[in-house]
Parts: sequence; C-alpha cells; structure tokens
Amino acid sequence: MTAYAARSMAAALGWGTLAASSLVIGAVIAIRLDIGLRAIGIVMAFGSGVLISAIAFDLVGEALDKETAHWAVVTGIFAGCGVFFGGDWLIDRMGGADRKDAKGGQESGSPLAIVLGTVLDGIPESMVIGLTILEGGAVGAAYLTAVFVSNLPESISSTAGLASSGWKSARILWMWIGITLVSGLASLAGYALFQNASPDVVAFVLAFAAGAILTMLADTMMPEAFEHGGKLVGVVTTLGFVVAFAIHQLD
Repeated sequence: MTAYAARSMAAALGWGTLAASSLVIGAVIAIRLDIGLRAIGIVMAFGSGVLISAIAFDLVGEALDKETAHWAVVTGIFAGCGVFFGGDWLIDRMGGADRKDAKGGQESGSPLAIVLGTVLDGIPESMVIGLTILEGGAVGAAYLTAVFVSNLPESISSTAGLASSGWKSARILWMWIGITLVSGLASLAGYALFQNASPDVVAFVLAFAAGAILTMLADTMMPEAFEHGGKLVGVVTTLGFVVAFAIHQLD
C-alpha cells in the first residue's frame, strides 16, 4: 500500500466518522434540552431538504457525469430504492418501525431492530463519502455538510423517543457512538471496495445511494417531520434545499 493510499483510507475513515458524529451531538442535545415535538419536526424538515439537494446535485448529478452506459444511473436508483425498501420492511417486522418516533413509540419495539434500522439509514450516505474521496482525492463540502446536518434531526428525534420509552441516557449515547463508528467504517469500505471500479460501476453506486436515501426520506423522515411540524415543513424543507444548493455552488 502506498503512502497516498494509506492517507486516503485514513481520510475516508475520518471524514465518514466526522459526518456521523452529529448523531452523538444530536443525542446530547436531546438529552440535555427539552425540545418540543414541533421543533423536532421543523429540524427534520430542514435536514430532509438538505439531503434532497445532495441527492440531486452530489449523487445523481455526479453519477450522470460518470456513466458511459445508459443503464447505470436509472438501474442504480431503483436498486437502491428496492434494497432499502426491503431492508426497512424486514426491520419494521422485527420491531424497528418507530425508530425515529419522537413520542416514544420505540417502547414497544425491539432494541436490536432499532439499532439495525438506524444503521441501515446511515450506511448508503456514509459509503458515498469514501467513494468521493477515491474519485476526487477529497470529500465535497456540500455533501459532507448535508450528511452532518441531516443526521442531527434524526438523532434528536430518535433520542427523544428512546428516552421517553425508558432507555437510559448512557445506553442511548453508546448506541449513537457505535453507529458513528460503523458509519466511519462504511465510508472506509466505500473507498476500499471500488478502487478498481469502472466509471459505470461508480455511477451505479452513487445512484444506488441516491435511491436508498430518497426512499428513506419518504418512508421515515418526511412523514415524521410533517406529523410534528405541520404545513410549515414545506417552507423549511425548501430552505434546507436552497442552503445545501448554495454550499454546492461554492464547493
């Protein structure tokens, strides 16, 4: 292994862990502060808008630039959608359906399923961080910001619900720390697994992540945001989209 490859792999691990560290920050905020459900819904809406922007410009846009065949992007999007949908359905049946519920719906669920579901939500976006370092030598500020910001409302909402359902603060924090480390490893995997991949394979993987994240937003984050935040979430989602787009333009 060359020194450059070692530094790049370390960067993939470090940036992936940093992006996911907002999960721990969000948990601390939710444990320390009494955040109302409406505020949680608004924050989730902003995070949703940020991720939608990242999907459009940093994932699908980049995938379109890389593909040489006409199948890679569309196939990747639907593959990511299908895999996330199937995994989410299985985890729901295991007891993880309410993992983002801020009202304590996790009480009737399975702790293992809640953890697995949260990992499922974060792995696609983390792998892309490592893949972007592989492709460009550095992680894009816009995408890194999108992942960091979108993790905050997810963690705040889930932590508030877990605390309401009786989980101890230490247990919640260790769960998020573990998921943060797994996310860092997923970013490292995104770098290591695709070092010799063709442009079409890279385009497929980027589109796969886009499909998975978009399905996650529609299935879990956005319904929770609207339930707690009401119609104002449309405005806040748009604001999140515009802020992420502005960062993308400056990147």
